[in-house]
Amino acid sequence: MKKILVAVDESKGSSGVLTIFRNLVRPPEEVILLYVQRLEGRSLMIDMLGEAELATLREALEGTEHKDALDRRAERVLAHYKREFETRGLFRIKTVCREGIPAEQILKVAAEEGADLIIAGSNGTQGLDRLISGSVSRELQLNASIPVVVVNGAAGSAEAQAEGGLKSLVLNEQC
Repeated sequence: MKKILVAVDESKGSSGVLTIFRNLVRPPEEVILLYVQRLEGRSLMIDMLGEAELATLREALEGTEHKDALDRRAERVLAHYKREFETRGLFRIKTVCREGIPAEQILKVAAEEGADLIIAGSNGTQGLDRLISGSVSRELQLNASIPVVVVNGAAGSAEAQAEGGLKSLVLNEQC
């Protein structure tokens, strides 16, 4: 594999991508670290917004303290994972920050970059929380045209479970 897209955030599942990457993947030529900012937090509304509405929201937030805080968080998370990946091998690392609906942006960047594999963490939300915020990992599994590895850091077992044949693999990392 030449390019692997690794979607990162502040979740436990995201921290598990480092272990999975080290143990599962032969070093690629390039790793694309992607952080997607949700501009308005956890809400059903973002999933109902089209590109025009998201563009208006981005424009309205530009230069605000809220947007500056989101940018600082994204820079901090990407810098952390970039340092961690730099200690793991000889490959190029590219960091990308996008705004919008996480699953859509992850799939879009994977296509733009020509990624061969997506690795993402799952935050383990369930019930009403999952209904409200959705499941990024599930959307990736259902809609990706390339293989997806989902790291479930919230689970307590080290078992691996394949879903959808070879297209998707869910790994539960020991926390």
